[in-house]
Amino acid sequence: MARYPGLMLRILAEDHPAIGPGKAELVALIDATGSISAAAREMGMSYRRAWQLVEALNASFIEPVVVTAVGGKRGGGAVVTAFGRELVALFRAMESKASEAVAADIERLQRQMRKPPRAPQRP
Repeated sequence: MARYPGLMLRILAEDHPAIGPGKAELVALIDATGSISAAAREMGMSYRRAWQLVEALNASFIEPVVVTAVGGKRGGGAVVTAFGRELVALFRAMESKASEAVAADIERLQRQMRKPPRAPQRP
C-alpha cells in the first residue's frame, strides 16, 4: 500500500527530527543522481539547505548515510551508503505501515470534510 499523502511520519532523535519524508526523498535522489546539488535542484531547494540536511542526517545516526568526495576530475560527488539505502527503505516501509493502519479512519474522516468551493463558471 502506498502512503497516504496527508500522513507525515517523522522519527525524532532526542530533540530534532532524525528522518522524515523530505530527508528520505533527498537521500533517494542523491542515490539516483550521485550529487547533492542535483538532488537539491530536483527538490527545488538550495544546495546549502540540502547540505545542511545531509549533515543533520549523518549526525543523527551512528553510521554515515551519505559520504562526499571533494574535487577531482569530475568535481567530487556524493554516495549514499548501504546503511543510507537501508534507512530509506525502512522509513518508506514504516510510512506504508502507518498509512495502512489508519486508512479506514482516514476514509471516515474524509467523508466528514467539507468539499472546497467550486470556482464560478464563466459564461
